[in-house]
Amino acid sequence: MLTTTVCAALSAAGLAVAFLTAWRRRFAAATRIAALSLVPVGLAMSGLVELFGEVGGAVATWASGLVLDPTVWAGFGVLAAAVVLYVVGRVAGARSRRRAGGRPGGGERRTAESGASKPALDGGGRERRPAAGTGDADDFSDIEAILKKHGI
Repeated sequence: MLTTTVCAALSAAGLAVAFLTAWRRRFAAATRIAALSLVPVGLAMSGLVELFGEVGGAVATWASGLVLDPTVWAGFGVLAAAVVLYVVGRVAGARSRRRAGGRPGGGERRTAESGASKPALDGGGRERRPAAGTGDADDFSDIEAILKKHGI
């Protein structure tokens, strides 16, 4: 009885952590945490927690109760759902990491320095150079026109 209560408390705490993780928009990690938090209650429902605690005739008693007890089958269903959720969470996490460029924290961070520090590349991977005759004077003339337009 106490082991079932402890397993239920562990599962409830794990599901609360999974909910908070999902709240922070990390759904793949939340799915894996939810899957792992279902394992204690699945073990308790299927009777495997008591089976590991006792030795001897408990296996025969558990095996005979396996066929007739729907709680045991529901426990195996919860364990199967935990495995499926864990696999889905791993696949979703791998897809999001692949899409984000391999960085575990998410996508590429965009800052002012990152765009300015990298040279512009053309299709062949070579640095793009401005066309002849276009220089800094054209860039500043556009800026001067904007400033004059606003009376500055």
